[in-house]
Amino acid sequence: MLTRDDVLAAQERIRGRVRRTPVIAADPEAGTLWLKCELLQLAGVFKTRGAFNRILTGLETGALDPATGVVAASGGNAGLANAYAAARVGVPATVFVPETAPAVKVARLREYGATVRQVGREYAEAYLAAVEFADTTGALFCHAYDQLEVAAGAGTIGEEILTDVPDVDTIVVAVGGGGLFAGIAAAAEGRARVVAVEPTRIPTLHSALQAGQPVDVAVSGIAADSLGARRIGSIAFDVARRTGPVSVLVEDETIAAARTALWQDYRMAVEHGAAAAYAGLASGAYRPAPGERVAVVVCGANTDPATLG
Repeated sequence: MLTRDDVLAAQERIRGRVRRTPVIAADPEAGTLWLKCELLQLAGVFKTRGAFNRILTGLETGALDPATGVVAASGGNAGLANAYAAARVGVPATVFVPETAPAVKVARLREYGATVRQVGREYAEAYLAAVEFADTTGALFCHAYDQLEVAAGAGTIGEEILTDVPDVDTIVVAVGGGGLFAGIAAAAEGRARVVAVEPTRIPTLHSALQAGQPVDVAVSGIAADSLGARRIGSIAFDVARRTGPVSVLVEDETIAAARTALWQDYRMAVEHGAAAAYAGLASGAYRPAPGERVAVVVCGANTDPATLG
């Protein structure tokens, strides 16, 4: 079971390995909305926190053979995080991505020194290939979201928010496989509510909460490269049942508009998945009460700037 204690342990383990990203007031005069600028994280993605926590834990426990290294499956961002962390720690990384992974992410994976293998059209197919590779070679498998160390590492974002804005009422996060949500919800449990925002075309958590268990969903839409898990992770589902998040859905058009707004209003160049959380507010899918203090996690910058208006 993922708890705040796991998050605090991760915070100590990865200290000095990742950036402590800033929390900025969206409107300093209003004082009710903050943006957690996780797009400034190393490798441009929040997953770097969980990757370091997983890899360093593997070295501590002996589960990671430095000669064999690590393997990950990813729509792009988890691969980037693990490739970066592995390079910094000094172990090899192999990353399986779908054939649909954005070229900008594949290029960066290779820049970080990872061996890249493109398999299938969806994350699920790359995942199966990565698991087989781990079984065959003995490489340490680093899940994109559904491992305790990975989710706990992501949860350090919540700790930072609650340190910088201790009276925050609500933290808004995007959900794909659920590692970010799970970590932040565990960190914030009893201290702040969490709003989980998903694309209507990939409602992994929303569907699981309705069904009472994780279920497969179709994967499509503009945020599929980063939020394109086929089902919510078991860790995230367990945390959701325990903490009772607010679950909302947003349309692709709203995500695109939120991404444009983040660029035009704050000069934040983010990918569509990272704009989903902001879309939850901008669209009115979640409407804060008067005076409610809200922090939005802006979590990924691995995008092509040429596509920004």
